Amino acid sequence: MAAPRPAPPLPPRAAQDPDSAPEMSLGLEEHLSRAFQDKLRLQMVPAWDSASLLPSRRLLLKRREVVEVERALQAQREDFQQRMERLAQRRQQLGQREEQLRDDTIKFNAFLKAMSARRQRAQQRAGEERARAAQRGAEALRLQQELERLQRRRERLGQRLQSLRVFSDFLQDVRAATGQFQDVPSMLAHFGALVEGRAVLLQQVEARQAVLAQGRAQLQQCCEEADSELTSSNEEALQLRACLEAARSDVLKGETHWAQLQGAEAQTTLLLGQIRMAVLSLFQLTSMRLEVPKDVALEDTEAQLDVLLLCMQDLAAICAELGLCSPVPATTATHPRRHRAVTVPPNQE
Repeated sequence: MAAPRPAPPLPPRAAQDPDSAPEMSLGLEEHLSRAFQDKLRLQMVPAWDSASLLPSRRLLLKRREVVEVERALQAQREDFQQRMERLAQRRQQLGQREEQLRDDTIKFNAFLKAMSARRQRAQQRAGEERARAAQRGAEALRLQQELERLQRRRERLGQRLQSLRVFSDFLQDVRAATGQFQDVPSMLAHFGALVEGRAVLLQQVEARQAVLAQGRAQLQQCCEEADSELTSSNEEALQLRACLEAARSDVLKGETHWAQLQGAEAQTTLLLGQIRMAVLSLFQLTSMRLEVPKDVALEDTEAQLDVLLLCMQDLAAICAELGLCSPVPATTATHPRRHRAVTVPPNQE
């Protein structure tokens, strides 16, 4: 028989909701305001009719309307209060019913869980029994196959023993012929030791050959590295030799240029000395014939040139006054003139 389905959960009670009381009060206020507005709308008189009445009459009408609206509202309040009481009773009954249904649901769920657990345990035990039976059958089949395999191996070993009996007889004849061993196993052990010794010697020879090959490879690598280093050293030496030749060429060029500069400097110095000697000679001749300042140093060539230029300007000015030649241009010296004007002695004019 199928188990009955659990009852669906009931909706939560309105009393359990903390926001239900404010919503209810708001609904009551809205309901009363709407009822009051409907009442006023129903008992409202036309504007032209109310304008023709006296103020006292209109006041009485308004008071009567207010009283009627208050009565209607009071009736609605009482009706609403009764409805709220009935709803509270109904809610209480529904809460009790919900609690009862919840308890029944909890009990029924517990019963279903217990039944499900029992069914699972029974199924698990049945599955374990089937697994153990299948395991025993598989173990029996495996043992049967192992027994058959061992029987076949026994038959093969018996056949091989019959085929190797000839070698046993041959070993017995060899032992009897040598006379060095007491039995065949000792002779086979000696032969095995010889084979092992030969294998060890072969391994040692192979290891030494490997070490020798490794040494040869290292020697070859060292020779190649030495050759490469020697080649790189030769190339570096050639590069250094080329750099040395280039440096020597640069040094020769520099020395030649320096000699040229020294020659040009000597010529410039000689020309400068000649110019200074010529300026000094002209200054001395001018100072001998004209009244020029005497405080000019012999090494101050620029001052001497300024004095000579002043003399030439004065002579040019005199010639210009006499109408003999054009005036001499002004000096281009960078320092200011520091000397007095040049005067010609009266005896030379």
